[in-house]
Amino acid sequence: MTSYYYLLMIAVIILSTRLLGGLSERVNMPQVVGALIAGVILGPSVLGWVEETDFLAKTAEIGVILLMFIAGLDTNISEIKKNKVSLVVIASMGVLLPLIGGAACYYFYFHVDSSDFNEVLRAVFMGVILTATSVSITVEALREMGRLNGRVGSAILGAAVLDDIIGIIILTVVSSLKDPSISIISILIKIGLYIILMGVLAVVITASKPTVEEFKDRRRLSIYVMALVLIISFMSERYFGIADITGAYLLGLIISTFEVKSDIARKMTVPSYLFFSPIFFASIGIKTELNGMTKSMLIFSFFILVIAVLTKVLGCGLGAWICRYSRRESLNVGIGMISRGEVALIVAQKGYHMGLLSGQLFSPVVLVVIVTTIITPVLLKKFMR
Repeated sequence: MTSYYYLLMIAVIILSTRLLGGLSERVNMPQVVGALIAGVILGPSVLGWVEETDFLAKTAEIGVILLMFIAGLDTNISEIKKNKVSLVVIASMGVLLPLIGGAACYYFYFHVDSSDFNEVLRAVFMGVILTATSVSITVEALREMGRLNGRVGSAILGAAVLDDIIGIIILTVVSSLKDPSISIISILIKIGLYIILMGVLAVVITASKPTVEEFKDRRRLSIYVMALVLIISFMSERYFGIADITGAYLLGLIISTFEVKSDIARKMTVPSYLFFSPIFFASIGIKTELNGMTKSMLIFSFFILVIAVLTKVLGCGLGAWICRYSRRESLNVGIGMISRGEVALIVAQKGYHMGLLSGQLFSPVVLVVIVTTIITPVLLKKFMR
């Protein structure tokens, strides 16, 4: 007999995220903070009413894909072109400092024997987890404040895409040291081919601009675009090992120069706002399971959390300052890159399966994800006023 429990589960998630989102707004915090807290309350850490299911995970994935595509539509591509060198510097610094900081924290806290190659590799992998950046939460906070299309918003989004690619290369290098069957060369070739593919796609879509602009049935056009978003997201993950949200964002960036982008954004925002985004934001909190943490793990969680925040703020902020952003702009760029989100969880999961991350270290990673995800929009709203 078919279970219809999932219908009640969705209703509870949507109502709770909207209720707590509204309360967050009343106390001068972004609505997304309330949605994240709603997920924590509903999940196993507090009430235990909702548990992560395959349906919930896939629906949340569609939610973040739509969110990043709409963010790409809203991005000022001329701002990114103008600051392309600075984006590389910001992304590189935002990977280097967390990598060193996370590895050093693990190395000294657990008194790693430097002669034990596997333990040293586990320390490095903790740094790899901290290099991850998830700007889906930042995107929503910037949109609420009307700052998504500014210099800082463009820097955060552009650097995050490069951050993702650099992180994949580092993850591949570390994984190959543990598993010789993984080829670094093949991964680099895939990344190169992906860049070429997106370049060709940009040329083809741009060439079809006159035809698209004259398309009379705008509702049908949005359907075609939606299908293309999902296809590109699938190809990014399946064939190139690039995050699906990166493909979605880049496609949105390509279409952002079209006059019809406002119609597309308006129609795709409706399902995102009503259904997919609330489930995505709540799913992050629902993943959180902090029961059974020992005192030692709580202390380590505190240290790794502080390092996770400071290394992104200092790394990305310093990169922005080197590239002549003002001190306030540099600080805001650093804050916008704090959130680890689902990207860190995915990296941690891969490390767990490869034996690079023990089961007891999963809770500190989850704690870092949930805290950085909550504080990022709060700090952005405070410092970007």
